[in-house]
Amino acid sequence: MGIRVNIDVLMAQRRIPAGELATRVGITPANLSILKNNKAKAIRFSTLEALCRELDCQPGDLLEFDTGKSPPKIL
Repeated sequence: MGIRVNIDVLMAQRRIPAGELATRVGITPANLSILKNNKAKAIRFSTLEALCRELDCQPGDLLEFDTGKSPPKIL
């Protein structure tokens, strides 16, 4: 349960390498990796804004609330 960060999905769709995105956003590759691997405890709004600008997306495209519940089974 918690917030899932979908940066890797958007990066793949837009064919942007991690190093290039980190440079364009103004964060270190290590910090981008922390975000990509869902290890971050927080994100600055300025970083979120820069990610949205560079990936041409909305915050909801990057962040997803995971309820921890399994999807309903189809019988």
